[in-house]
Amino acid sequence: MTDRTARAARNQERSLEAFLAEKARFDAMVAELQQMSADHFGADPDTVLWGAHASLQHWNSLLARVTDSYLKRGEWAE
Repeated sequence: MTDRTARAARNQERSLEAFLAEKARFDAMVAELQQMSADHFGADPDTVLWGAHASLQHWNSLLARVTDSYLKRGEWAE
């Protein structure tokens, strides 16, 4: 194995480790989002007002940027 091949293999291993660490972070946030949703984002459904709606609308717009980017929708459409 040449030095160049060995460096490329180490680089690929480090890249994979970094990618898997970020994936674990992403998965943890998704789990937290699911728990937040199950808890109605801290809002009491019997007394929810427009402020809670506005907060959720804002969070949805942020999440839409992620999903739209990945799925190539909206401004990311090809």
